[in-house]
Amino acid sequence: MSNLFQPTALVGAIALAMGFSVSAQANTDSSVNASLETLVVTASRSEEKIKDVPARISIIEPKILDQSPIAELPHLLMSDASIDMMQYGGYGQAASIFTRGTNSTHTLVLRDGVRLNTGSAGAASLAFIDTTDIKQIEVLKGPASVLYGTDAIGGVVQLISKTPERTSAFVTGEMGEHNTYKAVIGADVAENGFYAQIRGQRLESDGAQVTNLKDPSIKTGNYDQKGFSTKIGLEKKQYAASIDYSENNGQSQYITDNDTYTGVKNATQDFKNEIINIKGRVNINDDISVHARLSQFKDDLEQNESQDAIYNTTKEAELYSKWQFSPSQNILVGVAHKNIESDVLSGSAPYGVDYLKDVASTGYFIQHQYQSDKLHTQAGIRVEDHETFGTHTVGQVAARYRLLPQTSIYSNIGTAFRAPTNNDLYALNWGGNPDLKPEESVSYEIGLDQIITDQFTFSLSIYRNEVDNLITWQNGKNFNVKEATFTGGELNLNWANNDLFWNLGYAYVQPKDKATNTDLNRRPRQSLTLTTGLQTEVYGISTSLSAKSRPQNSSGVSGYANIDINAFWNINPNIKVFTNIQNIGDVEYKTTSASQWGQDIYYINGGRLASAGVTFRY
Repeated sequence: MSNLFQPTALVGAIALAMGFSVSAQANTDSSVNASLETLVVTASRSEEKIKDVPARISIIEPKILDQSPIAELPHLLMSDASIDMMQYGGYGQAASIFTRGTNSTHTLVLRDGVRLNTGSAGAASLAFIDTTDIKQIEVLKGPASVLYGTDAIGGVVQLISKTPERTSAFVTGEMGEHNTYKAVIGADVAENGFYAQIRGQRLESDGAQVTNLKDPSIKTGNYDQKGFSTKIGLEKKQYAASIDYSENNGQSQYITDNDTYTGVKNATQDFKNEIINIKGRVNINDDISVHARLSQFKDDLEQNESQDAIYNTTKEAELYSKWQFSPSQNILVGVAHKNIESDVLSGSAPYGVDYLKDVASTGYFIQHQYQSDKLHTQAGIRVEDHETFGTHTVGQVAARYRLLPQTSIYSNIGTAFRAPTNNDLYALNWGGNPDLKPEESVSYEIGLDQIITDQFTFSLSIYRNEVDNLITWQNGKNFNVKEATFTGGELNLNWANNDLFWNLGYAYVQPKDKATNTDLNRRPRQSLTLTTGLQTEVYGISTSLSAKSRPQNSSGVSGYANIDINAFWNINPNIKVFTNIQNIGDVEYKTTSASQWGQDIYYINGGRLASAGVTFRY
């Protein structure tokens, strides 16, 4: 890498930024009540205030996403206590997401409605998803199969992209430890309902140690990534249309566990993901609108030390209509078709996998909403016709009732399902089992939200998710667990007063194999997050704590706590300087075993990453 990005330059940039004082959140209203007015779309496919949703939904706001272009999606998701984010190293390393204790394949990841879960592994490649043009991230907890079909047993994470609101241009650069830097350039045009957007970005990092094996022959996980995105659209009262294209590609170095002597060795892989998303809306009259979407998501991975490769393509077509047939009631009816293709090639030991599978599925769904000052309800049903596993019917009923002006309660019950992935079924040397059954779940939840003062809010949720035919891996093969249960609760406290704020989140989950009454492994029982700081429209500073208890049934893996710091200063409307320190204590913790040969070798987290940057905006 260039000598420009040396530690001396980094220290100078951090000193400059910190010398001006700093923050995590700018140009926002710090009051608690303002956050309750935030609009979300994931829960019902329509904009609604977060305080009216009859389910637990949280957001990672624009002010958080703007803190650091370097921050990758797995790290951002750690700020939600209900999510256990397990990453095997730092940048570009594989990551698994466990929402409310459910499997990593039980969280559906979307970008503007486009499904990012792959047909082979079933989970999204979180480490390779760029967040450069993301406005906010919505995290819906609990089942959502009525609106989204398969995979949404534990919840939905949706990335909402930015739509230009004014004509502008910017360039951002951030550099940090481990020779890490990212540059982003972009321009927006917005006039009379027409908008256009373009982004380009490049990131490089030498990476951090991936395992606890301090062997000079085992290199760090370096990462090289670049991307391009563009969006063009027209937004009018009676109609709207847009086309969104994004491409992200690069190379990551990782550790594989097929060396007889050490259990690990170096390997590199090239990745590429591409999204094409075409959307349209027509308002037939003031009460009826018709929405359509065509999309394609490609996720490719090629190994450089062998001929192994994975090519995933998901094509989707969706049409739905919303009818506001009274001031307080609407009904949404739609149909969605998707085709998922996986092409997996691996002729070398120890895998020996080679398959090409194409699976189609069509879902028909209907949802009713009632909305008044005191009562918000949502009820829906979906019939999914799956090419391999036949017809599945899921449903959901939810309601939120405002007992007092400052007090509301909600309850919901819903069912969901997940079809086994192509790897689950056909990758025989990865444990594939063609006799697997689909996973099916039923979930119950109740919750309370209380505004204690204008500055202080309290929320509590209690839930139980019962999953039949849970797919798990044991002794080299996938099989169905007859029933697993996930029982837990979440507590959130939020306070803001003028320029000061703090947000506390606590989550507890007990994941059980009901047949054996033993805990499912790799899940921590308890999680705690805390963010506190000072913010103004010009400057501020914030600190975030993320802590997890020891994962259940995970030998050698312990709990951890790490702290991040963010700061920024808007020198003027055109120049912003900022600094970030992820894991300021450089806490090292094991995530999971890195060797199949009985060695005491574990994947570890990415360690500390201090960085500083500047944005110039026109």
